[in-house]
Amino acid sequence: MDIAALAGLVLVLGIVVLLLIGAPISVAVGGSSAVAMIVILGFENGVLTSAQQIFRGINSFPLLAIPFFVLAGVIMNNGGIALRLINAAKVMVGKAPGSLAQANVAANALFGAVSGSAVAAAAAVGSTMGPLQAKEGYDKNFAAATNIASAPSGMLIPPSNLMIVYSLVSSTSIAALFVAGYVPGILWAVTCMVVVYLYARKRPELKVTEKITLAQGAKIILDAVPSLALIVVVIGGILAGYFTPTEGSCIAVVYSLVLSFIYRAIKVKELPGILMDATRTTSVVMFLIGVSSVMGFVMSYAKIPAMVSNAMFQISDNPVVLLLLIAVVLLIIGCFMDPTPAVLIFTPIFLPIVTSFGIHPVHFGIMMVFNLCIGTITPPVGPVLFVGAKVANLAIEDVIRRLLPFFGALIVMLIVVIFTPALSLWLPTTLGLVMP
Repeated sequence: MDIAALAGLVLVLGIVVLLLIGAPISVAVGGSSAVAMIVILGFENGVLTSAQQIFRGINSFPLLAIPFFVLAGVIMNNGGIALRLINAAKVMVGKAPGSLAQANVAANALFGAVSGSAVAAAAAVGSTMGPLQAKEGYDKNFAAATNIASAPSGMLIPPSNLMIVYSLVSSTSIAALFVAGYVPGILWAVTCMVVVYLYARKRPELKVTEKITLAQGAKIILDAVPSLALIVVVIGGILAGYFTPTEGSCIAVVYSLVLSFIYRAIKVKELPGILMDATRTTSVVMFLIGVSSVMGFVMSYAKIPAMVSNAMFQISDNPVVLLLLIAVVLLIIGCFMDPTPAVLIFTPIFLPIVTSFGIHPVHFGIMMVFNLCIGTITPPVGPVLFVGAKVANLAIEDVIRRLLPFFGALIVMLIVVIFTPALSLWLPTTLGLVMP
């Protein structure tokens, strides 16, 4: 066995074994990659090159956007912004069938669009909407399932940290990815609303009892405008060329902090705790990016992407079959792996395959993010599933049955997104971010 094959074998087996014994994904990827690098270059050069690759992986100006967007999300989660967006969502859905559940979906889309975090949306919105829905007679399991299923829409609607990671790996425009996520992200929320409508239309008891006058509704919407304006300021500024995504993330932090102080929802003494929460999340993501750079070096040396590509083309050279096969693989991977490492690991493998038959990298990025978002609400690892169930004080197994209709509908929408590139590419092409 030559050195390249041996290094590839060490990498793959090392990751599998470490994950099976319960090691964190970052340790599994980093440890296996370092050992494989030693196999290639020897101990001294292997260790030195691994350290250099980790530094190289995180030494990127665009990556600075991640810690700032994370910090902005934590500030929003503590700064009274979520409550105003929830109230606005309740006004927006009016008296639609299952209006409170519909408001939950809309609030998750709004809060996710502002914070970029599905987990934060599930926690902030779920903790408020859950008791309200229980009071109105909603089944607790269905209420929790609605909250869980709709929370990942914010990972598609910008700003999205996952898209920043994909942009780094694929060398794709962050601005183009951000804009491309709007339509699929809205379609995710609409899909959840359709499921809620079908559930609630035969249950007339699920009617909103709280009456909101026109004046009250206008006041609630106006109260939420400063929070929603963050999307216009950050995304609008990026698209207009006034600042980069990294600079936009800094503006998001300042804006959300000032707004939280105006709302008097955050005190100065709470800032160290907020900074620590953001640091914990950021450190995990950045370490994963660093060790994934080492893994990428080993994978390239061992020609693993080429091997996978050849194997898939031996199965079929039909683009439709290959796209469906990749989607199935990503759905399975998403059940067992967080989205960030999944993007870091599988983008270098699958992107050359899809681009070889004309799929645009932006479209594939949206397809990949949409696919992995489903994994966040799927056992056994799904972080949004666990957070949503914990907020509702329910067991996972109780919520899963109510989630099944959402799973089915979202997979159908995933297929629509995969085979309708215009849903991802129309808006960035119209704005001149993607060449037609």
